[in-house]
Amino acid sequence: MLQIVKIRLTTIALAAAAVTIYWSPIQHLRPAYAAETHGSKTSSGWTAYNGQQTGDHYSPLTQINRTNVAKLKVAWTYDTHEEGGLQTNPLIIGHTLFAYTPSQKVVALDATSGEVVWTFDPGTPGHQPTRGLSYWTDGKRSILFAGALTNLYALDPATGKLIPTFGDNGKIDLRKGLTTGDYSKEFAALTTPGVIYKDMIIVGFRAPEAEPALHGDIRAFDVHTGALRWSFHTIPLPGEEGYETWPKDAWKVTGAANNWTGMSLDEKRGIIYVPTGSAVNDFYGYDRIGDDLYANTLLALDANTGKKLWHFQGVHHDIWDRDFPSPPALLTVHVDGKSIDAIAQPTKQGFLYVFDRTTGKPIFPVDERSFPASTVPGEKTSPTQPVPLLPEPYARQLLTADMLTNRTPEAHAWAEKEFRSFRSGGQFVPFSVDKQTVVFPGFDGGAEWGGPAVDPRTGVIYINANDIAWTGGLAENKPGGVGSTVYQSQCALCHGGDRRGSPPAFPTLIDIDKRLSEAAIIDVIHNGKGRMPSFPNVTDTRLDALLDYLKTGRDPETVDSGAHVSTASAQGATIKPVSAGNPSEIVGAKLYQKNCAICHGDDLLGAPSNYPALVGVRFRLDDKTILNNIRSGKGRMPAFKKLTDADTSAILRFLGDSAMPITAEANASSKREAESSGEPAVMAKYQFTGYRKFLDPDGYPAIAPPWGTLNAIDLNTGKYLWKVPLGEYPELAAKGMKNTGSENYGGPVVTAGGLVIIASTIYDRKIRAFDSSSGQLLWEAELPFAGNATPATYMVDGKQYVVIAASGARDRKRPQGGAYVAFALP
Repeated sequence: MLQIVKIRLTTIALAAAAVTIYWSPIQHLRPAYAAETHGSKTSSGWTAYNGQQTGDHYSPLTQINRTNVAKLKVAWTYDTHEEGGLQTNPLIIGHTLFAYTPSQKVVALDATSGEVVWTFDPGTPGHQPTRGLSYWTDGKRSILFAGALTNLYALDPATGKLIPTFGDNGKIDLRKGLTTGDYSKEFAALTTPGVIYKDMIIVGFRAPEAEPALHGDIRAFDVHTGALRWSFHTIPLPGEEGYETWPKDAWKVTGAANNWTGMSLDEKRGIIYVPTGSAVNDFYGYDRIGDDLYANTLLALDANTGKKLWHFQGVHHDIWDRDFPSPPALLTVHVDGKSIDAIAQPTKQGFLYVFDRTTGKPIFPVDERSFPASTVPGEKTSPTQPVPLLPEPYARQLLTADMLTNRTPEAHAWAEKEFRSFRSGGQFVPFSVDKQTVVFPGFDGGAEWGGPAVDPRTGVIYINANDIAWTGGLAENKPGGVGSTVYQSQCALCHGGDRRGSPPAFPTLIDIDKRLSEAAIIDVIHNGKGRMPSFPNVTDTRLDALLDYLKTGRDPETVDSGAHVSTASAQGATIKPVSAGNPSEIVGAKLYQKNCAICHGDDLLGAPSNYPALVGVRFRLDDKTILNNIRSGKGRMPAFKKLTDADTSAILRFLGDSAMPITAEANASSKREAESSGEPAVMAKYQFTGYRKFLDPDGYPAIAPPWGTLNAIDLNTGKYLWKVPLGEYPELAAKGMKNTGSENYGGPVVTAGGLVIIASTIYDRKIRAFDSSSGQLLWEAELPFAGNATPATYMVDGKQYVVIAASGARDRKRPQGGAYVAFALP
C-alpha cells in the first residue's frame, strides 16, 4: 500500500522592504565556500545544475532507498508568495540552498529548514524560465552566477551582494557583442545556467523563434572580470568551416542556432558538449537553403579555446523546431568487451544518439535515411536525415487512425473526423499550405529540457517523455497594416494567425484586453513570460498598432468610421511587410531586417520623431546622402561600417525607386549575389500557422494513451529494461481511467539507493519514486503545485533531503503559486 503524503504550506514571509538584499539572521549559516566535499559521509551537496556538470542527474546518497522511501515526509516548505513558473533545479552548497522565485529573485535558504538567508532582487521583474544557477570556487573565494532576463549577475554566495569587479558593476548584458546595431532592441535570456570550467563560465542563451534573432554564439567569460575569453560562431562567418552549408552571406541576415538547453562538461579532457537549436525562421527555411551548420548540432568544443573538436548534426535544415532539447549525459558503457567513455543526447523526436565522447563516433549505428521533399515554393528540404538504429525511439513515431482516442464515443468520432483532414507520415514530413501535418511526438517532445538521468555504475539511462500529437502547417503571408504585420511576424508563430493559440501552452489572445490591462500586456511584450520571449523592438507606433490589433483582430484603418486611424493610413502609405520584396530585392530585404527594422520597422514607417519613416526616402534624399548616413551614422543612428558596397546597394534597392537611381552595374552585381546565394524567387511568402496540440473538445489528448512515459534503457546493449506511464489526470483517474501518463516537464534524479525520483507531471501535481531496476512505483506525494522541474537530493549533518520546485503556471485551472518542498525520513 503506497503512502500518499499531502502537503500543507508553511508560510515564511520575505522582508517587505523594496531593497536589493533581504536578510534573515540565521546564526549557524556557514559561508558557501566551506561546503563539504562530495564524498563526505555527513554532508553531500548538489553543486551544479542537475547535480554535476556531466549532466547525469546522479547522487551517490543511499540513506533514502528502496526499503524506506515510502516513509518520506515533508521536512520543510518555502512559499515564494509569487505566481508564475518555477523550473529551477536548485544548488545546495554546504548548509545553503540557492534558488529562484517565479519573478527571478535569487534566494538563499537554510537547506535544513527552508528559512530565508538572503534575497537578491535584480530590480527588473521577469517571467522567463530560470532553471538553475552556477557556482565557482577555488576553495578560498566563491562566486554565485545567476541569470535574469538579459543579464548574468555575479553574487557573493554568503551575502547575496553583487561583486562589482565583474563586468559592469556585477553584471554583463548577454546581448552585447552579438550585434552591430542597438543591442537593447534585441532579446537574449540565460534560461539555463552556464558551465564552470577553470576560471571561466561558458554560456549560451535563449533566442526568439523568428526574426529578428541574434546569432547563437557560444561564449566563455572570465569569472572574475566578465571579459570575453573565447567565442564559437554557431552560424559560421566567411572562411570558417560550415559556412558552405548556408547561402552566401547568410550570416549577415539570419540568426539563432543557439544553445538554450545547457551544456555538459568532461572536465578531465577539457571538452564541453553543446547542443544547439534551429535557425530562424523555424518553419520556413527559404532564406537558409542548405544543411545550416551548426544549427541542431551536438558540438564538442575545447573548453580552453572554443575550438571545435567534432560535431554531429541531428536535423539537417530543420523546419520542424527539432532543437536538441536538453544537455547530454556523460557515462561509460561496455560494448564488445570494451569500456567506452560515451555521451548520450536525447531528442524531441524520441531518438537517442550515443557517441564515443572523444571521437564523436556513434556507438550504435546511425542511418542517413531518405525523407519526402517539400512542395512549398521556395523551400528545399534535406533529402536525408540521421536515424539511430538503437536504441528504439522512446516515443511513438507514426500516428494512425487505430491510435485515436477511445475515451468516449463522441471524442473518438471527433478525432476521426479531424484526423482525416491531416497529413500523417511520421518524422520529417515537410509542412504544406493545404492542410495540417501531424508532428508526433509533438513540438514539446519526446524528451524536453529536464534531460535524462544516468546511473554511472550500470550505464542505464532514465528518460521521461511526452507522447502526444501536435500539428503544424504554413499559410500565405498576406500584406496588411502595421498591427497585423507585427502580429504575424512576432506573435502568430505561437498564438496562430487567428489569435486562438493552443491553450494551455499557448493561450488564446482573443479578448486579451478583457483579461489583462494594457499595462500588463505591454509588460509581457517587453519582458516576456514563461516560454514567450520578450520583444523590446516593438515600441511606439508599432506597439500601439499591435495593441489595437490584439483587441480587435483588425488593423485600425479597417475599424468602423470614427475609430482611431493608424499612422500609416494618415500618411496614405500602403503597408507591406519587409518580406514583400521583388526577387532582385531579396538580399536588401534581409539586410534591412537585420540592421534597420529594429528602429524603422518592418513596414518602413519608423516611429517619428524618434525614428523617421523610410517610405519614399529615395525621393526625399539622394542615394549619396543615404549611403553616407548608413556608413557614418547620424544622430541616434549608429554607423554600419561592416556593410559592404554590395550590401548597401541591396538595401537601397529594397528601399524603393529613386529619383537618382544607383547604377545598373550595382544592380547587376547585387542580382548576381542574390542568385548565387541560392535565395528563392519568393520572399517570405509563407508563415507558420501556429503550434496546435491535437486535443479533443474536452481538452484531453485526442490519441490513445500513454500520453507520457518514463523509460529505462541499458546503453551497454541499447535495449529497454522497462517503460511505465508517467502521470495521470485526477478527474479521469476518479472515473477509472488511470495510468494514462500525461505531459511532463522537468527531469529525473537517480540515486545509489536504487531510486529514480521524478515529479514533472502537470495535472496530478505529484512527485514519485520508482525502483530503478524494475520501474515499480514505491512512493508518491501530492505537491501544492505541479513539480515542473528536476529534483535535487543532498545531505546535511547526516540527513538526506529531496527537494523540488513547484508552481502552477502550466495548469491555470488550479490554484496558483510557487514553492519549494523538501522531503526527508522521519
